[in-house]
Amino acid sequence: MLNSFNEVISLLSDEQGRNALKGMYRGIEREALRTEPSGQLAMDAHPKSLGSALTHSRITTDYSESLLEFITPVHQDIDDLLTDLTQIHAFTIQNLGSQQLWPVSMPCYVGDVKDIPIADYGSSNTGQMKHLYRKGLTYRYGAQMQIISGVHFNFSVSDALWDRLYQASDKSQTRCDFVSEGYFGLIRNYRRLVWVLPYLFGASPALCGSFIKGRETNLPFEKLGKGTLYLPYATSLRMSDLGYTNKEQERLNISYNSLAEYLDGVNAAIKMPSSQFAAIGVKVEGEYRQLNANVLQIENEFYAPIRAKRVTKPGEKPSQALARAGVEYIEVRALDVNPFSAVGIEASQIRFLDLFLLHCLLTPSPKSDAREEQAIAKNLNSVIIEGRRPGLQLNRSGQSVDIKTWLNDLFTELATLAEFLDAEDENQHYQQALTYWHQAVADPGKTLSGRVLNQLVVEGEDHNAWVKNLSLRYTQLLREYSLSPEIEQAFRGAAEESLQQQAQLEASNSVSFEQYLADYFADTQTVAEQVG
Repeated sequence: MLNSFNEVISLLSDEQGRNALKGMYRGIEREALRTEPSGQLAMDAHPKSLGSALTHSRITTDYSESLLEFITPVHQDIDDLLTDLTQIHAFTIQNLGSQQLWPVSMPCYVGDVKDIPIADYGSSNTGQMKHLYRKGLTYRYGAQMQIISGVHFNFSVSDALWDRLYQASDKSQTRCDFVSEGYFGLIRNYRRLVWVLPYLFGASPALCGSFIKGRETNLPFEKLGKGTLYLPYATSLRMSDLGYTNKEQERLNISYNSLAEYLDGVNAAIKMPSSQFAAIGVKVEGEYRQLNANVLQIENEFYAPIRAKRVTKPGEKPSQALARAGVEYIEVRALDVNPFSAVGIEASQIRFLDLFLLHCLLTPSPKSDAREEQAIAKNLNSVIIEGRRPGLQLNRSGQSVDIKTWLNDLFTELATLAEFLDAEDENQHYQQALTYWHQAVADPGKTLSGRVLNQLVVEGEDHNAWVKNLSLRYTQLLREYSLSPEIEQAFRGAAEESLQQQAQLEASNSVSFEQYLADYFADTQTVAEQVG
């Protein structure tokens, strides 16, 4: 058995080991609001020119008709991944008329939140369920929170790496269970270090004052310009109590100590009644308000900065896929939209994420307990609210440590990985990316949040005006981006095919929506019992 990060690195120090490390698979999901040139939220339906949001594999919507979501296929090459993401953006912009994409996480100006259009997926039972789920989110948490944008990063490692690690283990588990446990070890270590991501990549230290109109907050906001609110040392207000939070979920205590415990916890949460949500009502005067009155309507409602995932089969729930065949990849959900990139993320971030996630995977990962979970939550919240404050102290294994000390220790270990991955790369891309982001440890002004506040506080720009200028610049850039005739035709074909698929689904409804929901929620077996 391997007992330290250095032992694992030693195991992988030959050419085959390095190649196994390099065999990473990545995908990106980027959310972006459609806005009018005025900077206000677009209120019209999802454009037909982009296809069906229900059945298109690459261009869909999240919570709102106005909240687009772009999904890349899986790539091994980072340049190919970003080219793919750019092409999706370019095709979209070139088919939006005068509308633009909002290039930051926190929403644009919204007058009356009741006007925010909930995503419509048509009349099929699947489409109705997706719409009703979002309607339930509106009743539970409000529409404003749901139009915050983020970037999700999907990541997995090569079979060759799993083979190498499995051969070095005691083989007390099946290979499938070993891989799942390895990914859950990654998840536990990620949660211990998740604060690193908002520190470096958090890009929402400020927001438009309209976002908190009518909401109570204890955050000591300072004001700029016409209505910009900010916290001087904040990194990611998107991840704060203003953003993706669910107080009801705090009592779930879902464990990441094994796949079985995790699935059992999620399954229990789906069945756990909530008096708060019951007060909303499920079906009132003949109209559905939510799927059910449980803490989670469905699994997707569980907010977490990382998820264990497997591609589902038709009709299969995420937990059923995990129970069937174990973890296939992980989804990182703690990334703000990078406002300094036209597509919301840049190559140096992806390379840092590669290093960070490999480190989380290859470092021994003890089980977590309630005390550590409290420290994890406190560390994350501290960095979200005041991550760039000089002398900020965090809790590392029960000891107080300066954030810079901890970051420097981490970068030292990441440097070893960067050298491995750059072994045959004359451009030293990983080491360059690590050096670039290491600057932000000594100088917090070089974090994304520091750069945002420099624009607002030092340069004196109003938040909405600054974002609108970025939006216009990226719109012009993407309108001028040349799509080959083959690529453009592929997008047009996919859009048309998705509209046909939606029409076929709508024509094939064989049971009532009420029966469809009853069938969907009929299974009561504890999912963890299916594992293995």
